[in-house]
Order: sequence, then structure tokens, then C-alpha cells
Amino acid sequence: MHPSPAERSAVAPSRPVPAPEAAHAPPRPAIPAGRGSIDAVLATRYAGTRRLHLQYELAGPEDAPVALVAGGISAHRHVAANVLDPSPGWAQGLLDAGRALDPARWRILAFDYVGADGALDAPIDTADQADAVALLLDALGIAQLAVFVGYSYGALVGLQLAVRHPQRLRRLIAVSGAHRPHPYAAAWRALQRKVVALGQLQCADEQGLSLARQLAMLSYRTPEEFAERFDAPPVLCNGQVRVAAEDYLDAAGAKFVARMPATAWLRLSESIDLHRVDPAQVRLPVSVIAVDGDRLVPLADAVALQEGLGCHGRLRVLRSEYGHDAFLKDTARMDALLASELAAPLPARP
Repeated sequence: MHPSPAERSAVAPSRPVPAPEAAHAPPRPAIPAGRGSIDAVLATRYAGTRRLHLQYELAGPEDAPVALVAGGISAHRHVAANVLDPSPGWAQGLLDAGRALDPARWRILAFDYVGADGALDAPIDTADQADAVALLLDALGIAQLAVFVGYSYGALVGLQLAVRHPQRLRRLIAVSGAHRPHPYAAAWRALQRKVVALGQLQCADEQGLSLARQLAMLSYRTPEEFAERFDAPPVLCNGQVRVAAEDYLDAAGAKFVARMPATAWLRLSESIDLHRVDPAQVRLPVSVIAVDGDRLVPLADAVALQEGLGCHGRLRVLRSEYGHDAFLKDTARMDALLASELAAPLPARP
């Protein structure tokens, strides 16, 4: 998702963003709401120092508190419809008028993850994403976020930001994400990556990525949802058996292939499995929101995260048939939890 030259020149600072070690320099004056690209120099954990473009979108009243919203590995900078882009965003239901993150009351910031364009074919750590956020905040003149709301992969990035750049956010809401990947979920992702690799060997890149996405959909949802939606007898099609869920899975795979480069998916999938954070190093308020029935981030892992956070963490649990995807599908109940957590008073920072 690259901006046009005119778009880039309208909003990008005239000089490169400083490297992470200079992230504590005084921020420049805030720029108006807009969508653009920041030239950045990022010292990555595994791929050395890289020059890249951080694609972002900033929308909402200039005097409103800033909330950075980050989603799963396929999420992007367009979170919700706004004056810059009236098309629905990936988290549209969570940012509708009247919601806890009502864009009329919040200044919403989002960015495309490092590696999301497929240009970086190297291991990417969630720590790299957190350092990129710090660079972006410097470039936009945002000294501190009122809140970082992270869903799935975004929760991992938020935890890294809380450890590496604690002065850049007042609170973190981590939804369906933990301090480390569960071995079962890591094995599932490893198999998906092997499917993509097999497709590439067969010169069938799109088919491999589509099948990997279809396998992923089974981990994002629950058996209970599939039983409710797809409890129908199989049919014979051209002499082969076709089960009720296949049309849904095929459509999910085709939609994903149309918008996600294979290299980006592979590297960001790996990034989830590289993720490690020591919760004891977090010294700011963290709301951990878990979904009972999440097959990728089991409730036990969320409990372990909350226990590791000690007095800095509080755990809320949502029971939903949508599993890991509850934040995208069970939006009304998820919004109620967000509203409750955002309303909780902040303790004094040391």
C-alpha cells in the first residue's frame, strides 16, 4: 500500500527519521491529519540496519487524545472510514460512531507493519515493529499515545513498545495476544508456511498462499461456529465430495491472495513465532483481553501474562464462538470491554 508521489510529498518530513537510539529526541511539531509515508532508518534485530518507508494514516480531531490501533499481520493503516478515505477499514465495527474508539473523540493513528509490502525478505521481530512505532511518533510530533490498542499481532507489538519505549504510551490494551507464542499455534503456522513453500516449488504461489490462509481460518474460528454455519450434507461435484465449508474457505483464500504478498505473509507469520517479552519488564497499565475458546492464544497464556504483569495488569475474558477472530466479529461485546478498560483510572506513573 504505497502512497502516490503527491501524497508522500504532502505529508512526509523533509529529513529522515532518526534511528531507534535517537528516539528520545524532542519531537517535532505535530502535522495535520493525513495519510503518507515516513522515510526511516531502522536497526532491526535480525536484518541489520534498513532504510524503509513507514506508511501511516492519522485521522481525527487535532486536539483529541491519540490512540494507535494495530491489528493482525494482514491489517493495515486504514482502520476505519474517515474524511481521508470513506471506504470501510479492517476494524470498521470497532470505530463506528458511539463506540469506545469513536473517531470523533479520538485521533486514530495506524500504520502498515514493517515488511507488509513484501520488500523485506528477512526475519522481522516484534521489537522491530515497536521501534518503528517510536520512529513514527517522533516524525509525527506525538510525544505520547493516550492508548495503544493492539489486536492479535498488534498486541505483541504493543507489549514490545511497553518494554522498549514505555514513555511513548500511557496504557496498553492487548487483545488476543500474549508474551510468547503457544507451541501448538506455532506448529500450526509452521505447517502453513510449508504449504506456501510447496506452492512456490510447484510454481503455484497463489494456490499455496490461498491454502495456507484457509488453514489459518480454521485456527481463527471455532468448531462451534462451523457447526452452526456449515452443518449440511456434502455434495458431489464432478465426481468428488465437497463439504459445506469449502466455498467459504475458497473465498477467504482468494480474497487474501489478492491483497497480501506471499513474502510479507511468510515473514510476518515467522515474526509471531519469534516474539518473546518478559511481562515483568512492563511498568505501565496493561489491560489483557482474552477470548475463551481462542485456539491460537489460549486463556491459560493470557492468565500467565496477567500474572507476570503483576500489579500492572488486569485480565478481562470474553466468551465468544468466534474464537481468535472475536475482535472482528463480536464487535458489540468487544467494544463494551474496551469502553470499560478505557474508563479505568490510570495509576500515577513513577
